[in-house]
Amino acid sequence: MISRNGFRFRTAALVAAFALVCAGGAFAGGQDRVVKSFSVAPQGRLTLATDIGAVRLAGSDGQTVRVEIIREVRGAGEKRAQEIFDRMDMSFDQRGNDVEVRVKYDRDVLRNLFTNPFRRLRVEFVVSVPRVYNVDLKTSGGSVSVTGLEGHVKARTSGGSLTFEEIKGDVYGRTSGGSIRVGQADGPVDVHTSGGSIRIGRSAGRITARTSGGSITIVEAGDEVDAHTSGGSIVIEEVRGAVKAGTSGGSVRAYISKQPSGECSLTTSGGSVTAVLAEGLRVDVDARSSGGRVNTDFPVTIQGEIQRRSLQAKINGGGPLLRLRSSGGGVHIQKR
Repeated sequence: MISRNGFRFRTAALVAAFALVCAGGAFAGGQDRVVKSFSVAPQGRLTLATDIGAVRLAGSDGQTVRVEIIREVRGAGEKRAQEIFDRMDMSFDQRGNDVEVRVKYDRDVLRNLFTNPFRRLRVEFVVSVPRVYNVDLKTSGGSVSVTGLEGHVKARTSGGSLTFEEIKGDVYGRTSGGSIRVGQADGPVDVHTSGGSIRIGRSAGRITARTSGGSITIVEAGDEVDAHTSGGSIVIEEVRGAVKAGTSGGSVRAYISKQPSGECSLTTSGGSVTAVLAEGLRVDVDARSSGGRVNTDFPVTIQGEIQRRSLQAKINGGGPLLRLRSSGGGVHIQKR
């Protein structure tokens, strides 16, 4: 169906015309490619939603959205592979500078396919968009990587890792079964995973990081950090703002390089806590440990009895609260 606002392509209805959209116009063995291109202006949006497949997207200097879908059925001949490909329902729509791609598979086909251990379906999306562009990506079965964009980046997957590199904008990522890596982002970063580690290189904006089954590492945060994990350690090499970090199964270490404007909190139930402070920072310390000692490199004034496992004191005259808690190790306040 073709209209003034866009066009729709469905393989189930246009099998005979399949060669027109396949790279090279030919089908060989258990593999094929579908390629579509759209002329757009910067600052548009690509929405891609698929039932299966990994997504690799990169920004380019052109003004084209190019979507290449690579499909392969392993352990199947040409005829059987073509039958499976014909059950893929694909739609491509363009409205102004926005492009929408949707891919669905018959669930019965997928169920029958994966009961055969000698036959596997692989789908990969290789996408390029203008460098100044927004993307919203969703897959139910694969990893997602996004590189070299200036805009809003949103990516979700139910079964793979997420990778973001050289993003000038905000990053939103969700995965139910993989790790998350953010190389560099100039805007806020909000990432969650239920089954993997998180590593964030440099971010100029606020960072929110959550994982239920891995460690969290942040190299440099230009704003506030809110990081929590249920099963690993947390390391924040530098944060220039307030920080809240907590874990149930590892140690926590954070270097606060700039005077925080609000409360900071480092907590763990299964390791040590180390707060490294730049010289001159002003905080009110409330530190307690059930499994070790509390010590500090800073001169402090203490009112009342000196305790080995707790410390309530002011550093450099006091300021926002610095709350430190450990149930399985010591608490250390170090001077940078």
